[in-house]
Amino acid sequence: MDAEKRIILCEGRFLRLIKCGRWEYTDRTNSSGAAVVVAITTEANLLLIEQYRIPVARRVIELPAGLAGDIPGHESEALATAAKRELLEETGYEAKKVTQLASGPPTAGLASEIVTFFLARDVRRVSAGGGDGHEEIQVHEVPLADAGKWLEQKATAGLLIDPKVYAGLYFATVAPPKDI
Repeated sequence: MDAEKRIILCEGRFLRLIKCGRWEYTDRTNSSGAAVVVAITTEANLLLIEQYRIPVARRVIELPAGLAGDIPGHESEALATAAKRELLEETGYEAKKVTQLASGPPTAGLASEIVTFFLARDVRRVSAGGGDGHEEIQVHEVPLADAGKWLEQKATAGLLIDPKVYAGLYFATVAPPKDI
């Protein structure tokens, strides 16, 4: 597979469709990676966001997340910096420090994108959040102890739950980093 030629089938502003042998997949353009934030308040609440996602035509519960290096003039933005920026932009909460947890492909059979999880503890609200001008993000503060039940209620109500939320709960409750 490594020796096979990559052929660009289509390229848009944010994505590129590639064919390599019999395999077709997407590449994200104008980004150096994605940061996902597991943000915990001093009251032990997990910050989650809810927004309508066009590809699935539904509202989705997610962890705050976004791209690194996608802002013109900041192409070499560090993932940790992007994590802090996206947390503030989407939720209105500020993190003094984020700790890298793990990296990996969220959809290895579909896209080349790699996401990196960060843990932010003792975050504090400093603004309204809600995303940039077009996102319309709703922020939820969910007690960690009740997160599973809360997510089940949201799913029953017809919302989709991004599986990265469950990975975030694992990092926050089962295997938190030892240095925090």
